[in-house]
Amino acid sequence: MTYATQADMTERFGAVELAQITDRTNGTVIDATVLARALSDADAEVDSYLAKRYSLPLASTPVVLVRMAADIARYRLYDDGVPDTVRQRYEDAVSLLKRMASGDVAVAGSSPAVATTGGSNAVKVKAPDRVFSADMLAGY
Repeated sequence: MTYATQADMTERFGAVELAQITDRTNGTVIDATVLARALSDADAEVDSYLAKRYSLPLASTPVVLVRMAADIARYRLYDDGVPDTVRQRYEDAVSLLKRMASGDVAVAGSSPAVATTGGSNAVKVKAPDRVFSADMLAGY
């Protein structure tokens, strides 16, 4: 599922900034291939958190996920010298994704994934080794 698009990025951050961070030669034209790769990486990062709690792909994309994916992609496009505001927005997005994964914050309009019995979500319990046995207690 694609959370943010080139149009979302342009609307949020402007064509000039996107050209500067995607066009590795002149910094004058948005390189759609570079931007698409960053958006794809952002989608994968968002999914890696959401998959812990939600069935993917989501039925619809909440606006908050568009914003977070855009912030993640923008951060990834700055190879070196990430501005503090860009870094902070990335860290805020990851923090919110962690809270969504833990269930502290819900993704609007999405249903949590259903745990299946016997699968990887099964709870396994190991009891401690016996200290006493019936044979030991028979003499008392």
